[in-house]
Amino acid sequence: MNLINKKILVTGADGFIGSHLVETLVDKGYDVKAFVYYNSFNSWGWLDTFPKEKLEKIEIFTGDIRDPNGVRTAIKGCDVVFHLAALIAIPYSYHSPDSYVDTNIKGTLNVLQACRDLGVEKLLVTSTSEVYGTALYVPIDEKHPKQGQSPYSATKIGADYMAESFYRSFDLPVTTVRPFNTFGPRQSARAVIPTIITQLLSGKTEIKLGAIHPTRDLLFVKDTVNGFVEIAKSDLTNGQEINIATNSEISIGDLAQELINKINPQAKLVTDEERLRPEKSEVERLFGDNTKIKQLTNWKPSYTLDKGLTETIAWFSQKENLAQYKVDIYNV
Repeated sequence: MNLINKKILVTGADGFIGSHLVETLVDKGYDVKAFVYYNSFNSWGWLDTFPKEKLEKIEIFTGDIRDPNGVRTAIKGCDVVFHLAALIAIPYSYHSPDSYVDTNIKGTLNVLQACRDLGVEKLLVTSTSEVYGTALYVPIDEKHPKQGQSPYSATKIGADYMAESFYRSFDLPVTTVRPFNTFGPRQSARAVIPTIITQLLSGKTEIKLGAIHPTRDLLFVKDTVNGFVEIAKSDLTNGQEINIATNSEISIGDLAQELINKINPQAKLVTDEERLRPEKSEVERLFGDNTKIKQLTNWKPSYTLDKGLTETIAWFSQKENLAQYKVDIYNV
């Protein structure tokens, strides 16, 4: 599919990956509508940090993904939809699971229904590597069993199966996109890399973390959003589940030590009990297989882990960016 002259909607456009996707699409000259979460502050999230000349190229729609009428209004007239709006923090899902069902499952259903009724040409629904749970084998391909090891992952599994059902039942041109552990500028402090970097840059010498033995497949955000774009452009991806991954892994402890070495070699790691997941909920190993995305699209990663970390540190090192993070509290 040629995305030129297509009207493209991005839900969750105010968030971390969503804002990077919007930026990439605009830079490529595409016609973009950004669905952002309505709030009384009239905040557009990370889109508010865009330069005026870039923001003027984006049509902003404020609403709530949980509201089917607003979702339908946003999608009307659009040809392609990237659905990224979701609640994603795992610890928060332990005590507020209802909100995850409403946002992640019902919100996705709202998008699916509207896209079906309005004849959207292509829909990408965003999944997560967390749906796989702890790896039963590596690298994890798209046939790996799904395991709901947190309320968050359970709701994403539900959303994935809703998307599959709409493809099978109604021939909806939907693809489930499954990024592994994306990191980069603008990421929330609930994620491990911003947690480590912001503590280090704020002068902390004892870096508080939860478990450091689990491994993760770390994907720089620019590679992630390029994966979304290439999946949308491919005519071979409808009805598919597709990983975006690096085919590698690193432990949280080794990752933290790399960041310490780059920022303050005098710092050390300490375990914060509050940050530990329940034992059976912790995903011990994530190591993704990217064979399928390479077969079906023109995507390939362009960032090494070191290059991505260097660019991320540089962004957080800017005072105006670091100031937006509350380093002294644990962000669930």
